[in-house]
Amino acid sequence: MKSKGFATALIFLLLGICPLPLMAEDEYQEGFLTSYLNRGIEKAMEETVDGDTLRYGRHITKYVSVPQFGGYVNGKYSYSSQDNAGNNGFECRLVRVYVSGTILRDFKYRIQLELKNPAMRDYTLEWVRFKEFQVKVGQFKRCFSFENPMNPWNVGLGNYSQLAGRMTALASEDCSGESAQNGRDQGLQFQGDLFPIGKDHHRLIRYQAAVYNGNGQNKKDNNKQKDWIGNIQLQPIKDLYIGLFGWKGTYTGSNGVSVKRNRWALSSMYEHNDWSFRAEYAHHTGRNVNDFDTETQTWKQNSTDKADAWYTIIGVPVTRWLKIYGSYDVYRKDATWGTMRSVYSICPNFQLHRNLMFQVQYNYINDRISADRNYHELWALTWVRF
Repeated sequence: MKSKGFATALIFLLLGICPLPLMAEDEYQEGFLTSYLNRGIEKAMEETVDGDTLRYGRHITKYVSVPQFGGYVNGKYSYSSQDNAGNNGFECRLVRVYVSGTILRDFKYRIQLELKNPAMRDYTLEWVRFKEFQVKVGQFKRCFSFENPMNPWNVGLGNYSQLAGRMTALASEDCSGESAQNGRDQGLQFQGDLFPIGKDHHRLIRYQAAVYNGNGQNKKDNNKQKDWIGNIQLQPIKDLYIGLFGWKGTYTGSNGVSVKRNRWALSSMYEHNDWSFRAEYAHHTGRNVNDFDTETQTWKQNSTDKADAWYTIIGVPVTRWLKIYGSYDVYRKDATWGTMRSVYSICPNFQLHRNLMFQVQYNYINDRISADRNYHELWALTWVRF
């Protein structure tokens, strides 16, 4: 049966899949259909105000940018040789739509919705008058790690790293027991880029400091504490970033148990001339709420208060439409070698058009706490912007 599943995956693999160049932020881009919508709205808003003096007031109708609409769909076929694997087959992973724009030049808004299982993903309002100091409020990606804020199109693989998943509750339960939150939370963030240097005047320092509810997306806070996350990034040469991230907070589960989550990460990222490199290490201190036995009011015997993760990814351009990524990805449930889960991946990316991508990914997994410790995965993904 495994050979039949593998053959099916290979056939689908040959039919098509892919991702695109890497970007540092979850930026929105229009698709081939929404470009017509955006151009039509532009024609309806031909009036320019660039030369006018800006005077604030509730009756102002000018100084509103053309809203930018977009959306994309991500489909997947997956095969796993793991014993009793139940996820082989086709699935729709994401159907996203979004809109962004500016008001009074200095205020930028973004809204993003998930249509597969309808839910709000992002709603933000930003004051962006100065590069050195900007303010964002709403629901958005937690500013922890380089990878979490990235758009799924630009990660380079068909999935985020275990570090992003386990340390930000991106696509799986995080170290504290918080269920998957798409890496998002509600809060207030300050950020800026400081000190232009070099002939190209790139910014030497980027900083971000945020306070969040700590309870994930689309949820009110359920305790009296807030989560504080911050980072500082150095760019000694253009496109090379070295970052230090910190997180101090408290998570309260549905069982009423509260645990600390103190995390830090050291990261590097380089994206230049279509070459890509990222490497990150993160460490977590704090228990998992699901390890608390509410009947005996004690922690389970195997409960620990530490976890860590790291990964390295390299992207090599081969042609204008082909780029190959390789990665080594590790998560250790209690920061010991006995709980190590390693994923070795290779992922050709075929970008035939800015709105059409195909991706094929092979994973070899070594999971030391699983009954079936070594197994293979083959994925095929399609990406379309509309």
